[in-house]
Amino acid sequence: MNATNMHPHESGAARVLRAVPDEPGQSGDTWEQPVPLSAAQRALPPFPVNVLPGWMADMVDAVTEFTQTPPDLAGCVALSALSTAAGGRITTRIRPGWTQPVNLFLVVALPPGSRKSDVFAAMAGPIRAAQAELVELALPQIEEARVQKAVAEREAEKLEKKASTADAASIGLAGDAALRAQEIVIPAKPRLVVDDVTAEIAATIMAQQGGRLAVLAPEGGIVSNIAGRYSGTPNYEVFLRGHAGEYLEVDRQGRESDFIEHAYLTLGLVVQPQIIRDLGQIKAAKERGLLGRFLYSLPVSTVGYREIRVPEMPEHIAADYRARIGGLTLQLAMWSAPEVVDFSAEADEAMFALQAEIEPRLGPRGAWHHIADWAGKYAGTVARLAGLLHLADRPTDAWHHEIGVSTFARARELGSYYLAHALAAFDHMGKDEAYDDARALLGWIVGERLRQFTRRDAHRANRGRFTTASEIGPALELLEEHGHIRQLPLPERQGAGRKPSPTYLVHPVHQAADRGQFGQNGQNP
Repeated sequence: MNATNMHPHESGAARVLRAVPDEPGQSGDTWEQPVPLSAAQRALPPFPVNVLPGWMADMVDAVTEFTQTPPDLAGCVALSALSTAAGGRITTRIRPGWTQPVNLFLVVALPPGSRKSDVFAAMAGPIRAAQAELVELALPQIEEARVQKAVAEREAEKLEKKASTADAASIGLAGDAALRAQEIVIPAKPRLVVDDVTAEIAATIMAQQGGRLAVLAPEGGIVSNIAGRYSGTPNYEVFLRGHAGEYLEVDRQGRESDFIEHAYLTLGLVVQPQIIRDLGQIKAAKERGLLGRFLYSLPVSTVGYREIRVPEMPEHIAADYRARIGGLTLQLAMWSAPEVVDFSAEADEAMFALQAEIEPRLGPRGAWHHIADWAGKYAGTVARLAGLLHLADRPTDAWHHEIGVSTFARARELGSYYLAHALAAFDHMGKDEAYDDARALLGWIVGERLRQFTRRDAHRANRGRFTTASEIGPALELLEEHGHIRQLPLPERQGAGRKPSPTYLVHPVHQAADRGQFGQNGQNP
């Protein structure tokens, strides 16, 4: 196609992609439009910070600016912190017969070097501070119970030594003393959050903590634990039941089982993109509904485009956030049972409308059929988000007020964000690893604005991903098959020595690509 025969309303990028003449000095026919390296390149929405209450939105914006990270990261960790505070303490009732807890499973995927730990410290730090305060408050009670139990055990031991088979009364006294000692329970230190735990230990801690716990971590080790890193067998019953607030029996070696009437687990994880695929590879995870319980966030990385000089974090914003999240966490931790918060009649009508939209999309011909396990929980997810937003709006008395239709509308906007990212996450789970390698290699090519390179160059620059030279072959082949590069004929070998490394020409469109035009890793948006 000649460049002069293009449609007058085409964008500049579209014209470049449709047909690009060779660069001077390059041989061959006109370059055709390169084929994207995935079946679908979804344009994902940014995190809707505007739906959060002012005090939380201000903190998300401030942390985003200070750390130069995507707002999705701070926003999702803020929701994780709110879920940690409210899990097991607030339940939404949409209508009679349908309730939803408010604890969430959130996972954000970002590459290394994305300042995940800094954002976690700012957004989840108040939860750990509240936990430390709860421990300090509980220590006198714990120590008193320890002393009482020690005294009771000594008394029981004395009576047991004095008891005689000839004296039934003495045996009865010793038995009663032993029972009294057993009945004295030393409370466990309050534990709201852990950062890496096996399913078995998570269940044990939840039993000790009245059925609630959060796993908040800027790494994805918990995913390997779910997959059975230590046991060799996937163990996600704790996670299935902990998401739903269901009954959970905890078996213990050498001890009686613990029973949790309602288990409430929060997960707030920031992982490398590869972990999303690992999650999808856990045996039977999709069939059992584990994948459908996560809210996924796949923001565009800001690494390489961050400002160096940024304003300091406004202390009044950070102090207000710490006080509100910390105060809410401490207040709800003192409760012994969850409070039910009802939807208003108008909010319930809006929920009916959402359910009517969802249902036909789940069928065999529906747009969400391939993620029906996730989309089938979509209405419940929006209800959970509405409960959390309602609580954040009124952290001191939300349980005395109904969830209104405007709050539901904000929750639905937040739900739409997670729906779009879930579709992309499930796309990612289904991709072959070679495509990931090819995308990473293309990102290097575009980032360096290369006109040509050798196979040896590519391997040297990407040793972190390709440990041997042979491993890079499939990625190069995919890039060539999709029209992003062309291999030049190998020169004849002259005498002894190393075999010449293949040389590749780069599609001219990538040599002038910028991040806005081609998106992350040089991909066409």
